[in-house]
Amino acid sequence: MAADPKPDWLSCLPSSWSYGVTRDGRIFFINEEAKSTTWLHPVTGEAVITGHRKTPDLPTGWEEGYTFEGARCFIK
Repeated sequence: MAADPKPDWLSCLPSSWSYGVTRDGRIFFINEEAKSTTWLHPVTGEAVITGHRKTPDLPTGWEEGYTFEGARCFIK
């Protein structure tokens, strides 16, 4: 399965906003007009879940993760 090149949270980001990724993989949002940052998505008001996580629907030994660009990937 290929990684989604533009996840939903990125495609609905307002034009005056961008995002960054911390060293530990957390995504934060940057309001370019107000020169401010937040952990919460400006449209949904929710934090973007990042990093590796085990999910019950993946085969044994596999984890879901995200690249620094925010693309979803799978790690064994």
